[in-house]
Amino acid sequence: MKSKVYFFDLRAKKRTESLAAKVGRIFEAAEFGRIISENDMVALKIHFGERGNNAFINPIFVRQVVDKVKKYGGKPFLTDTNTLYKGSRSNGIDHIVTAIENGFAYAVVNAPIIIADGIVSKDSVEVEINKKHFDRVKIASAIYYSNAMIVLSHFKGHEMAGFGGAIKNLAMGCAPAAGKQRQHSTLKPKVYENCRACLACIKNCPNDAISLVDGKAYIDTEKCIGCGECISMCVFNAIKPVWKTDILEFVERMTEYAYGAYINKKEKTAFINFVMNVTPLCDCTPWSDAPIVHDIGILASFDPVALDKACFDLVNSQKGNPHSALGDKNKGFEPGEDKFKAIHPDTKGEYQLEYAEKLGMGTREYELIKLT
Repeated sequence: MKSKVYFFDLRAKKRTESLAAKVGRIFEAAEFGRIISENDMVALKIHFGERGNNAFINPIFVRQVVDKVKKYGGKPFLTDTNTLYKGSRSNGIDHIVTAIENGFAYAVVNAPIIIADGIVSKDSVEVEINKKHFDRVKIASAIYYSNAMIVLSHFKGHEMAGFGGAIKNLAMGCAPAAGKQRQHSTLKPKVYENCRACLACIKNCPNDAISLVDGKAYIDTEKCIGCGECISMCVFNAIKPVWKTDILEFVERMTEYAYGAYINKKEKTAFINFVMNVTPLCDCTPWSDAPIVHDIGILASFDPVALDKACFDLVNSQKGNPHSALGDKNKGFEPGEDKFKAIHPDTKGEYQLEYAEKLGMGTREYELIKLT
């Protein structure tokens, strides 16, 4: 059975057709209000954008979702998790500051910001999934304990996943740093020369795999379970992840994490994708490159697989922008060509859809309902 995916294009000729108004209208058309009960704590899962990035979802659009959640009696909060890499969102304090600098202040969005995994990425819950790569996954506490969730995703390219949409937002976005480490690599973290011997990693290692050797942290790879706790606890950036991994295995691990974030509130989760500023890289980069296609619109569904598939198809149906990363590759311009694979040739973006469907997260078969 096909899943319904609702779609608004970007044309506007009057006030009720403004892009902000369309966000509220697609919420109603998709009947998202029915998943919200009185006093539900509703997580609006979003990417606040790295400092220097400008392609993230406009806070004005997010305000429309906040207001709709309140209309149905919910208590919305904006949330994301801390990053594995050291940037402007690697701890809860800097993360909130960055979010406010990027426009997500309470005065704009009418909702508080809660960093779901806490100030040092330690607040998480083990969720049992019993899948190919993981028996259990770590999901940020504020997301796990919320009563309902609306996942707001900027649809764009990604150098490992091929593209990032609702599935990737669930996976990376709902996991603490340790969970992100497990998704990215089966290899163990590495200690670098700038170690200050502060002992934070030793105190927080759950398997006693770290000790001091010659005044620096030493990771016993036989005992290390690759959880990534040491990475998130090292304020000196002396312990770093090893990113190298097989692409298809990465996609499977990522998708299993998405499943873990989804299953405890599957009937209380809705998704909105913004197919605008379709940049070649994730919003984690402290810059935003030129979009690879023109802006397309806003899509919404209860099915994250169908939603991402519809966005994927719409992007690839467009004529590519020669003044973008596609121009650097000199391919992928024609309608029907895979724009994401043209930019990131080692990736296979559609595989996340195939694997998510296999896990029971949704279907790739969809009915695109164009709204006017």
